[in-house]
Amino acid sequence: MTSLPEILRFRAFTTSSEDPASGNPAGVVLGAEELSSDEILAIAADLGFSETAFLSSVTPGSARIRYFTPRAEIAFYGHATIASGVVLARRGAGPVVSLTTNAGAVPVEVQHDRATLIAVDTAVEPLEPELLDELLAALRLDPEDLDPALPPAFLRGGNPHPIVPVHAGVLARHDGDAVLALQDREGWDGTIPVVHRASATHFVSRNPFPRGGIREDPATGSAAASLGEYLRTGGHVAPPTEITVEQGAETGRPSLISVTIPATGRIRVSGTADEL
Repeated sequence: MTSLPEILRFRAFTTSSEDPASGNPAGVVLGAEELSSDEILAIAADLGFSETAFLSSVTPGSARIRYFTPRAEIAFYGHATIASGVVLARRGAGPVVSLTTNAGAVPVEVQHDRATLIAVDTAVEPLEPELLDELLAALRLDPEDLDPALPPAFLRGGNPHPIVPVHAGVLARHDGDAVLALQDREGWDGTIPVVHRASATHFVSRNPFPRGGIREDPATGSAAASLGEYLRTGGHVAPPTEITVEQGAETGRPSLISVTIPATGRIRVSGTADEL
């Protein structure tokens, strides 16, 4: 007899256990071994979250994990990974679980209310001027809105995406249709972080994500990991250091992401999670 998958609803990168609105919702599906592609997409669409993680071959120290938006499969997601880590810890896994993702192996340190993912490597590349112009138009930003100390760039990590550092007050006013057209045409599976540096170690980010079926993502762990590599590669921080990324307040889902940037090696992204 075929066992049914277990479908859980969690929120990751919460700011407070007392605030049920904090954190980014994610689906976590256990026992996904026998689900067809159509069944997986139907579950992701029914949940309606920007990310749903489907886990199979779970052991106390490992699992296979796949990530889906309501539209398609994506190689890697951060907040669904944090949620999955907490779910696995509550089922007796850990203290470290190696997740096999389509982007590579991702070790995750797991606890009952918190997880830390060790991100895949990220490459930082220049953003072509013509593409930057088109991106700024879609985001409804002007060149004067850009932070001259932090140039826009293209990041190839868990998911390929640009990053656009800006002055305060211009974080998001984007044209969702134009952003989606760019994401689809360029194959940008990740969000597009529009980031303001509030202090040396504190960042505020808004992340358009129409490719994920929503206008704006409340918390994006993969983008936070890429931000860490962007800052290290560009010499914009002095590692080892830790930064925080505040996100999601404008969506009604305030979220907080911690990013550890070592002098060498992989970036670490941490956050709390709880049931939705």
